[in-house]
Amino acid sequence: MTDLTDLGVAAIRDGVATGAFSAVEVAEAFNANVAAAQDALNAFIVATPEKAIEAAQATDAKRAAGEDLGKMGGVPIGMKDLFATFGVQTTAASHILEGFVPQYESSVSQKLWDAGAGMLGKLNLDQFAMGSSNETSYFGNVISPWKRPGSNAQLAPGGSSGGSSAAIAARLCPAATGTDTGGSIRQPAAFTGISGIKPTYGRCSRWGVVAFASSLDQPGAMARDVTDCAIMLESMAGFDPKDATSLDLAVPEWTAALSADLKGKTVGIPREYRVDGMPAEIDAVWEQGIAWLKDAGATVLEVSLPHTKYALPTYYIIAPAEASSNLARYDGVRYGLRDLPEGAGLQDMYAATRAAGFGPEVKRRIMIGTYVLSAGFYDAYYTQAQKVRTLIARDFEQAFEQVDVLLTPTAPSAAFALGENVDDPLAMYLNDVFTVPASLAGLPAMSVPAGLDAQGLPLGLQIIGRPLDEQGVLNAALAIESRAQFTAKPERWW
Repeated sequence: MTDLTDLGVAAIRDGVATGAFSAVEVAEAFNANVAAAQDALNAFIVATPEKAIEAAQATDAKRAAGEDLGKMGGVPIGMKDLFATFGVQTTAASHILEGFVPQYESSVSQKLWDAGAGMLGKLNLDQFAMGSSNETSYFGNVISPWKRPGSNAQLAPGGSSGGSSAAIAARLCPAATGTDTGGSIRQPAAFTGISGIKPTYGRCSRWGVVAFASSLDQPGAMARDVTDCAIMLESMAGFDPKDATSLDLAVPEWTAALSADLKGKTVGIPREYRVDGMPAEIDAVWEQGIAWLKDAGATVLEVSLPHTKYALPTYYIIAPAEASSNLARYDGVRYGLRDLPEGAGLQDMYAATRAAGFGPEVKRRIMIGTYVLSAGFYDAYYTQAQKVRTLIARDFEQAFEQVDVLLTPTAPSAAFALGENVDDPLAMYLNDVFTVPASLAGLPAMSVPAGLDAQGLPLGLQIIGRPLDEQGVLNAALAIESRAQFTAKPERWW
């Protein structure tokens, strides 16, 4: 029999439903993988094997009673430790929230449990989702399961959803939640050879998700392939009255409408994404993607997104500004860490708690954000950035008058070694150069694995769609997936 941990969401769900194996057998197999890999990969902050077994037992009982098992029945998943989980520590990978145990459940995780999924544990991430390499977590770096041939260098799994991407690639879970603020689902998916989709802003509720930048944060799905992402996204999405930015729209049957036939569709290639110094391998996989989409029946058209060059500086004004506001709630008064030096006053406690509780990257972004929101600089920076954000969104609107989806690389390189960019924040921020524009415009976007570089590391292609056209994004991604035939997986060393 196939190793159960090599199966994806659809195969597990269908196998449990037909009785080919039990949900408990699946949960036990993944629990064993999580435990065996923890010391080497550090993908989980907290493992919850008992939660996975409990959900599996409930699914098996439903099957025995002839009840509906749900879209995710019998599928154990990883939960990024940004989602509040009732009775299970939720930290956002920070010291300031270490020991915080929510007495409520995030809307997204509740939807997944209602759909029959179980929880294997809380996945590691960049602290407060701020990072592109999973090197800012208080609980230590996540290590990618991928290696360069002949090298023992530890590689970055991408960020901030690096625990999610590493766990899926290493077969510790068949799927996981991620959150995407500027590329934090798509870039790690590209680095580890998996698929990941950020839906339209507002498709998935942010209620119960630890906030980084509220106008950008969006939960999404990460899994081995496009179909599994569609199944999971259907289970996660939907209107939530507790989230003022949630879209009051029915969730489409994305999985049922999946099609790799792109006849009559036009794919746009943004000329501004051909950046100086881009590695030849990235350009080559992009050209290959264009050929695959033509083969699927699509017409290809070059388009212009002239304000793309301003996307990164715009993002790194707006996101830190919102972070500065959101993270002001961590003051040592109500929950989480409290550092109270002897004889300290209230201001001293605030300062000591934040100094001890926040890591260097979080402090850097809070300081940038506070600066751009301060009197005298608000109009010069924050107001200007919001105007440019509108222009970036307008570029996309005009492009989508001519095309149905856009095709770009996901990241400007394959995975880099841990420590390679950690002392150069600017080099780290440039990892988001292809993903940030879609985030600023609130568009659905997906990364799908497209091949390997010369060192045998995964490379991803990104599909960007119109607002609410997750179906178009998924279909174009499926067309690439069916032609790329990407089956590479990391050789087990852990």
